[in-house]
Amino acid sequence: MAVLKKRVKTKAKHFDLLLLVQWAKELLFDPTKTWIIADTEIDWEAYMEEVEGVINGTYDYAHLKGGTGPLVYPAGFVYIFAGLYYITGHGTDIKTAQYIFAALYIITLLCIFAIYQETATVPPYVFFFMCCASYRIHSIYVLRLFNDPVAMIFLYLAVYSFVFQWWNVGCLLFSMAVSVKMNILLFAPGLLLLLLKSFGVWWTIPRLALCALILGLPFLLDNPVSYISLAFNFGRQFLFQWTVNWRFLPEWLFLNRYFHVGLLVCHLVTLRLFYLFKWRRKSESLQCYFRHPFQRHSLKANHILWKVLVLGVVELCWNTYPSTILSSMALHVCHAVILGGLWLGDSLFEEKTDETVGRESKIE
Repeated sequence: MAVLKKRVKTKAKHFDLLLLVQWAKELLFDPTKTWIIADTEIDWEAYMEEVEGVINGTYDYAHLKGGTGPLVYPAGFVYIFAGLYYITGHGTDIKTAQYIFAALYIITLLCIFAIYQETATVPPYVFFFMCCASYRIHSIYVLRLFNDPVAMIFLYLAVYSFVFQWWNVGCLLFSMAVSVKMNILLFAPGLLLLLLKSFGVWWTIPRLALCALILGLPFLLDNPVSYISLAFNFGRQFLFQWTVNWRFLPEWLFLNRYFHVGLLVCHLVTLRLFYLFKWRRKSESLQCYFRHPFQRHSLKANHILWKVLVLGVVELCWNTYPSTILSSMALHVCHAVILGGLWLGDSLFEEKTDETVGRESKIE
């Protein structure tokens, strides 16, 4: 027990040191980047045009549009970017917006480091290389001012809350993340599993739905059909010219609706298989999983090396613009390696035996 406490304390010191170094680097690098490199306008002006319609009194999503088309983000996006609209002088003060997003990036780093410090899954130095190599993340935050960083900070804060079993706070933050951008729903199956195992069906539904209903109420009262169909549109068609994952496919197949349905079916089948064989056990308690995560998920040096290598290749693929056939295929290989590693790894919840119960009691 004394050795375990000493190891955790040492890791905590390493994390603190790494956090200070990383913060110092970002505080110096991000403002400098805004001075040297101009923002690469893609969606910012469209965001401002969309929320300007709401500010002028339009709550019908059918009439809210920007330079890139209709407003397709939920109500949380509208409120947050309406605030940015006023702070940045109706969206014209780009430098102020960049400073805000740079601060958001640093706060996001702090949250991510705190999550990994609590779970102690990989050595601290891994995150130093991961942060230094991530040019694309810096670009998304500081140069392009996308809405993804706003959604992700709410998600990471939600995960941090779940680690400490602050379920109500975590669900509120997760709902806020979904209300900014719908792609956060990709994390919903894991959260749904934890909530169902902890609270059952009847107490799970209100935890996830409350925030989204409250935030969207003004728009739902005006035109509920247009709000739901546009803010949560699952049938949107993406352009082949922007694909990163599927460049090796012919364009006609990429745009084919049967291909989209096939991907969705594969996704649901994969989730079902993981649930049946990796994510459930007869005893439903989650206490051990959150209390002693480092016992279940410690990695050996060779595993860490492979993990860093895969993350490095993924980063390289996403930094390749425009994407190529090779970069898309390499990205799929990395995804297959990650998925295979999860499948071949330990089950999320082990079956308790007399031996494991005795080991847990000794640790406590």
